[in-house]
Amino acid sequence: MLDGTQTLPEDPTELRAAAERLVSLAKTQALRISKLEHQLAGLRRQRFGATSERLKQLDLALEETEIELARAADPAVPEDAGETRKKPRRKPLPKDLPRNETVLSPGEICAGCGGRFKALGEDVTEELDYIPGRFVVNRFVRPRLTCSCCETICQAPLPSRPIERGRPGPGLLAHVLVSKYGDHLPLYRQSKIFERDGIDLDRSTLADWVGKSTALLESLADAIGRHVLAGEAIFADDTPIKLQAPGNGKTKTARIWTYVRDERPWLGPDPPAVWYRFTVDRKGRHPTDHLAGYRGWVHADGYAGFNELYRKDAIREVACLAHIRRKFVDIVQSQTSPIAEEAIKRIAGLYAVEKQARGRQPDARVELRHAHARPLLDALEEWLQVQLPRISGKSELAKAIRYALSRLNKLRPYLDHGHLEADNNCAERAMRSVALGRKNYLFVGSKGGGKAAAIAYTLIETAKLNGIDPQAWLTDTLARIADHKINKIDELLPWAWAATRAANASTPKAA
Repeated sequence: MLDGTQTLPEDPTELRAAAERLVSLAKTQALRISKLEHQLAGLRRQRFGATSERLKQLDLALEETEIELARAADPAVPEDAGETRKKPRRKPLPKDLPRNETVLSPGEICAGCGGRFKALGEDVTEELDYIPGRFVVNRFVRPRLTCSCCETICQAPLPSRPIERGRPGPGLLAHVLVSKYGDHLPLYRQSKIFERDGIDLDRSTLADWVGKSTALLESLADAIGRHVLAGEAIFADDTPIKLQAPGNGKTKTARIWTYVRDERPWLGPDPPAVWYRFTVDRKGRHPTDHLAGYRGWVHADGYAGFNELYRKDAIREVACLAHIRRKFVDIVQSQTSPIAEEAIKRIAGLYAVEKQARGRQPDARVELRHAHARPLLDALEEWLQVQLPRISGKSELAKAIRYALSRLNKLRPYLDHGHLEADNNCAERAMRSVALGRKNYLFVGSKGGGKAAAIAYTLIETAKLNGIDPQAWLTDTLARIADHKINKIDELLPWAWAATRAANASTPKAA
């Protein structure tokens, strides 16, 4: 190869050889520059695409650790059992908060002898609750009565509470959960907000509530998971989330998986739902475990970890058109490429057909796709096959074309089945809440914290999919679930709750 100190050879053969080497070097360098520009564009979008704030990482780590400890606590063990620990004294609730007083009386007549009760005193229990926009104190007054005949002492029991020996009401617990996992406010920040209202609630207290609440609601999240896996087709995806490694304070990459059932595009009769799962890594055995026993179609990207699912006859794959399109969009954003622009234009034609198919019955969707989408898909595949030999095989564009050609055949089932979609966007949308939360709390501090997050996301996002206020639903559910029979847990699902509420509202009250 020539350098700055060498002259061009005079021999024509040597000159041609040197020129060929220079051309080859120029092509290699141009390809490398193209790859680096593509990578740089992606990194810039990742780094500067959205503003993120620096948070108190120690506080965040403590939050997740405390949540896990709360989830693992045995509710049957009294707080004072075993070694005596010094605990912070519980401060009284502010006197200026409004009080809702409830008197719980055992009655006037002794059940044992029939004598009348006389008062001995009373016990007063206060719990802090939250009604959207304001705090209130629920005050339970329980008179202690004694029988005038047999001297039996009687007192009405306290109503069941979500957290025994605690003082949060169901509305406050729901507010903390929705604020953290629905509105993406870390607990230390919520603590500061409460402080401005004169409420002293330490971050560790809130973490304890989150851990115990999600443990109480886990059976409900499992019921949502069973509903999702009963669908003819589901949408699957995963996203990375940082997990703090125990001991050294460093983080490793864990995963949040999502599985979505949404039949609204083809007017299916069952309500939509989303089920999240947390794992410490991205091994392919996880989706296999999550979908054990499932029979139907799975919309997913080209992640190899899903391949084990498709080796079983029970589960069939549907590829994602959006992922194919995204490869070409990345190229257009990083460099000029008429071929990539043309591919995007052709894919837009397929989406125009899907816009017409949305909201139609499955048979009508199939008829429409056969008439309009199939010719477009065939033409796209043939055109990509023609373009591939014309460009460098090592270019990013060639990689995008090869990816598209490898996935188009697995996309074709959507043409023949009206209950399938052209892409996996249902799962992509379900991951937005995780992505927003990830920018605020940065990482989960433990495996238990990750599991608590998956449960909370399942409940909150499923409620939102059904147009139900998660705050209202969780408030009522937390007030009832402790006494609710586990074999009737489906009665507490958000759509069942909404139906019962609507029926009760329409029933005329007796005079």
